[in-house]
Amino acid sequence: MATHLRSICVVLAIISFAAPLRADDTVPKNSRTPVGDAELRYWLQNMVWYHRFSTAEISDATGLSETDIQSALKRLRISAETKPQRQAEAPLLTLPYPGGRHPRIGFLEGAIRPQRDTKISVFTPWDDHSYVVADIPEAIWSNLGLTYLAHTHVPTIWEAQDLELKPLEWNRRDDGTFDMTRKLPNGIAFGAKIMPGRDGVKMELWLENGTKETLSDLRVQNCVMLKAAVGFNEQSNDNKVFSKPFCAARNAAGDRWIITAWDHCHRPWGNTRCPCLHSDPKFPNCAPGEKRMLHGWLSFYEGTEIETEFERLRKGDCLQLSE
Repeated sequence: MATHLRSICVVLAIISFAAPLRADDTVPKNSRTPVGDAELRYWLQNMVWYHRFSTAEISDATGLSETDIQSALKRLRISAETKPQRQAEAPLLTLPYPGGRHPRIGFLEGAIRPQRDTKISVFTPWDDHSYVVADIPEAIWSNLGLTYLAHTHVPTIWEAQDLELKPLEWNRRDDGTFDMTRKLPNGIAFGAKIMPGRDGVKMELWLENGTKETLSDLRVQNCVMLKAAVGFNEQSNDNKVFSKPFCAARNAAGDRWIITAWDHCHRPWGNTRCPCLHSDPKFPNCAPGEKRMLHGWLSFYEGTEIETEFERLRKGDCLQLSE
């Protein structure tokens, strides 16, 4: 009996002197904690004013406790009531997607731990709490294999080598644009630029070959997820039109549309389970030291003549399309 009691005491002593639980053991694996008040203010405004996150969703996105979140919201005076009025002539509201809330309705097993590095939210002009999440890029394939993926699903060439890519953020520019650049371990670099306007959002995607071999079969997946666009998130393709390079989703009345397009489009399609739109482009072959560029577009249309709107966009100067 005495021996048994001594064993219990030893165990309790070990527990008492064990290292305290680290903060990163208590937060969701995919969270990113803002550093400093400026970043904390930005992301809380992003999540509360525009994405309308619950406290639990903010906690999932930031790793902060709900108590700390409530304290910060009070101290920084951030609430639905303090949301500023947008000017009537302002560009389409476009913001980095904060993570925390999964951007898909379904096929979640095909997008585990979605990274916010490449995701941007574009809000509809007719409903200030509806938005789409554009993943630019969601994936890049090459003759080397799956060269980049913005979530966990099919293993990339880096996961096969036990290499983990560090998280990145969108650069937020004073002119309202956003851009990001990622350099991969083998010297390939790619980046995106998002340029919001009143009539639509222009997008650019570039890739530079820093390897010693020509890159080919450079297929890109650019995904526009419809989960948070009220009236457009039916898990079906019956409400979608694919007219290469354009992809569009309509509401039930057929008088409002979400449109996306990319030049060098090789596959327009939609995943019914997400649901989403894809106008997936392909970079031309890229020799060592060369840089390739793609141009994209995302806009909203109110009306019933969607093919006429496609034709207007083809003839306009809002995007550079070569099919």
